[in-house]
Amino acid sequence: GVNMTHSPVELGVPVGPWRSPPNRINVFYTESVMDELAKLAGQDPLEYRLKFLGESPKHKAVLEQAARQAGWGNPLPEGRGRGIAINDWFPFDEDVTVVAQVVEVSINNRGKLKVERVDCVIDCGIAVNPDSVKAQMEGSIIMGMSAALLEQVTLDDGRVVQSNFDDYRIAKLRDAPEINVSIVKSDSAPTGAGEPGTSPIVPAITNAVFAATGMRLRRLPIGKQKLV
Repeated sequence: GVNMTHSPVELGVPVGPWRSPPNRINVFYTESVMDELAKLAGQDPLEYRLKFLGESPKHKAVLEQAARQAGWGNPLPEGRGRGIAINDWFPFDEDVTVVAQVVEVSINNRGKLKVERVDCVIDCGIAVNPDSVKAQMEGSIIMGMSAALLEQVTLDDGRVVQSNFDDYRIAKLRDAPEINVSIVKSDSAPTGAGEPGTSPIVPAITNAVFAATGMRLRRLPIGKQKLV
């Protein structure tokens, strides 16, 4: 087992709901660390993860399917990279939804980052309405990507600087990548699709940036961090 401790800090700043809290933040940490460990072990990030999933066939199958769908391992042009991440979500005690995502990014010679493609595989039990599940995944991916790349609230002299969408940046239509969503056929009870797609996109992007540049991003948003 893993021993973890948590020390909450009350900052006195009122906050509202955020999609998939605190799952999104934790998955950024854990899936970033998994990629760093794979590098230290001299192993492919996909193969490294699969070694830990021998007793989790559901997770293993989703991860392998996402990799196949994305063409994991196929060579990419210079300035491009792929990153992978997996997440589970537990709206019900008896089972979990599992989502894996592979991101392909491009970085031009000025260091501008573009998320080009996202391949997403979800196992959420019986997909009662597959179109809704796909829509949830697409929306989750855009929301998570937007937060990872752009969204930020800052304080100055105790006051929030941002006032509206003119100075609080979010992803726009031109930022949208190609998104391919596959749903695992299952006879299990439905386990939910509203939250779990938001989290893995974040480390999948930063892991892809590492694959393209050798640079590890450990703080968000990526924003104007130099990538060259």
